[in-house]
Amino acid sequence: MTEKSNLNQKIEKLDAEVEWFYSDDFKLEEAVKRYREAIEMAKEIENDLDNLKNEIEILAEDFSK
Repeated sequence: MTEKSNLNQKIEKLDAEVEWFYSDDFKLEEAVKRYREAIEMAKEIENDLDNLKNEIEILAEDFSK
């Protein structure tokens, strides 16, 4: 369950970063830095999801035997 909660935390953090762009705290000077950080977080999340997908496929294959 740690992997799932870690993924949920990453998704929540990314959501918070995206919300910043719509907030009153938005500053153009900071936007590029935050955008790059958000892209990196999104890549990490995508990688985690790929790993989970692979694990599920392996489990499904084991059950089909």
